Amino acid sequence: MGGDVFFILMGAIMVLAMHAGFAFLEVGTVRKRSQVNALVKILVDFSGSTLAYFFVGFSIAYGMSFLDSAPIISGAAGTGYQGQGYDLVKYFFLLTFAAAVPAIISGGIAERAKFYPQLIATFLIVGLIYPFFEGMAWNNNHGFQDMVESLTGARFHDFAGSIVVHAMGGWIALGAVIMLGNRKGRFTADGRAIGMPPSNIVWLALGAWILSVGWFGFNVMSAQRLEAVTGLVAVNSLMAMVGGVITALLVGRNDPGFVHNGALAGLVAVCAGSDVMHPVGALATGGLAGALFVWAFNFMQDKLRVDDVLGVWPLHGLCGTLGGLLCGVFGMESLGGMGGVTFMSQLIGTAAGVLIGLVSGFAVYGALKATVGIRLSEEQEFNGADLSIHKITSTPDEDIVR
Repeated sequence: MGGDVFFILMGAIMVLAMHAGFAFLEVGTVRKRSQVNALVKILVDFSGSTLAYFFVGFSIAYGMSFLDSAPIISGAAGTGYQGQGYDLVKYFFLLTFAAAVPAIISGGIAERAKFYPQLIATFLIVGLIYPFFEGMAWNNNHGFQDMVESLTGARFHDFAGSIVVHAMGGWIALGAVIMLGNRKGRFTADGRAIGMPPSNIVWLALGAWILSVGWFGFNVMSAQRLEAVTGLVAVNSLMAMVGGVITALLVGRNDPGFVHNGALAGLVAVCAGSDVMHPVGALATGGLAGALFVWAFNFMQDKLRVDDVLGVWPLHGLCGTLGGLLCGVFGMESLGGMGGVTFMSQLIGTAAGVLIGLVSGFAVYGALKATVGIRLSEEQEFNGADLSIHKITSTPDEDIVR
């Protein structure tokens, strides 16, 4: 048991470190006047997520509360809790997954969202919405997996969260971005997109690297037990990441933002089937995801004219959806996979996650917009989120000199 506690604790720490990746990816992508806000949002959202998931969300997903005494929740004999505090570190590990959802949303709504309404949204999403679907997919709540199996002959398979985490976050973010509206000056009166280049490619790249490294804890340690760990997950994650980089490089015409996000697109897509695919199938999954991200990001900005700053709907929403479906393709034994999956089971589970995420995004952010408001004033947006919310910029010494 001690080995399992240490194993999942190391996974929790690796995924916790990924939140620094979310922060720096956003810092490098937004304009300079919103860098401080990006850093503060990620840390505060994680803190809010911790409380929401501890007191409400984990209980909804798994029917377990930690409000008993410390000896009980640490796993004293006969208490129903696993020994050496295993359930506590499992909570920590799964919390880092849950907290990724508001971190994903943060990138889409950057530069013009109010601070405290977003924190309210985080409590609602991590405390209620995310664990509702998490429990369906990973704990058979409401008999969801039994229903899918009876219809298709297999359960919905999402080993590390292509749908539960990434698609959920991306589709909620789509509703949030649409309800929030575009940044001022992002499009001309006749609908032409005006470029707002990243403030710092170096920070963007650092964020992508931190996320990519941490992802091996995200995926490999989703086994949650030492006896269940397999190197197949690690190599599949690696191959998907590389596939995403190569196709994003080619389709994105050497653009560094696309290249670094291509790695993340591949990793998002492979989460669901990383334990059942052959490495060649994982490579194909990552490659398709990298190309999809570049195409969808450009289509969203240039054709749909929706201002998703970091492209979180293409990256997490669409690539996560793709990964959930491809698990039912490349996971089949006939294509070199481990088997035990079907395309129809993946289609049903993926559709359920997408629907819950999309409806929830519009509902949560629509309600907040109608009550407390979710957008900075025009003057605040012009001055930048850093000064308007936090009263300081990322380079205060330079501002004094000016």
